[in-house]
Amino acid sequence: MPVLERIANALERAYPVTTDNAKIGEATSYSWTPETNSFSVIEHINTVDLDLLQAIESQKSLLLANSRQFAQGFGANNVLLWGTRGMGKSSLIKAVHKKLVEDGLDLKLIEIHREDIKTLPQCLQHLRTSSHQIILCCDDLSFEGEDASYKSLKAVLDGGLLGRPDNVLFYATSNRRHLMPRDMIENERSTAITPAEAVEEKISLSDRFGLWIGFHNCSQADYLNMVAKYVEYYGLTLSRQQLDAQAIEWAATRGARSGRVAWQFIQDLAGRQKIKLNNY
Repeated sequence: MPVLERIANALERAYPVTTDNAKIGEATSYSWTPETNSFSVIEHINTVDLDLLQAIESQKSLLLANSRQFAQGFGANNVLLWGTRGMGKSSLIKAVHKKLVEDGLDLKLIEIHREDIKTLPQCLQHLRTSSHQIILCCDDLSFEGEDASYKSLKAVLDGGLLGRPDNVLFYATSNRRHLMPRDMIENERSTAITPAEAVEEKISLSDRFGLWIGFHNCSQADYLNMVAKYVEYYGLTLSRQQLDAQAIEWAATRGARSGRVAWQFIQDLAGRQKIKLNNY
């Protein structure tokens, strides 16, 4: 059809696929760099084993099942991991990817930065012809003020002519369930000529994710179990009584309990015990 041909030709001119650097090879992880129209290999990912992530068992089960289905070529959903800071949203994505690669599945993880969301069509032009199953991941995704780049993401998640290819899933982490700050949504409601339509346009973005996985504050017992699991795994030496007391004091100085705070405490404890922590 002439119209579709003109659209295809316009896309080729706007997003030419010409560089060898834009091809996905044997490495398992990459970063998208729109300035050079290429994917850069990430040699070492800072992650931990899936079993080390505590107090998020249901979240682990959901994301692992969805990712395994996709890696095996079956139906799966785009995923939004939202909620409390430091509870393992981005760590879980990396740990699940590590697990599936270790299980022998051909699954690539590609990082796209928040500020590069507007270049998603350009990125996907390269990935359409890949023979690999690919998870495209954006960490700490959110939109502010007059930022209209969320429309690019909506088009990608919707599928269709310019949308997401079958061999790509989009995973995002955010502290916000609807990816927009509440004051931004309320402002739309108070100033728009048709408030309901304006608000719907912005919050409907999160509806494009087929799977929402929530992360919430952890209890002190969960926090201490996280710390104890790390201590056991890395062979650190400290009595449980001393460990709990020091971990509680550490959390008090941070004003929070989370997986991130537990890991930061373990890094400090390992440093004091002259033990190096080896990550994937």
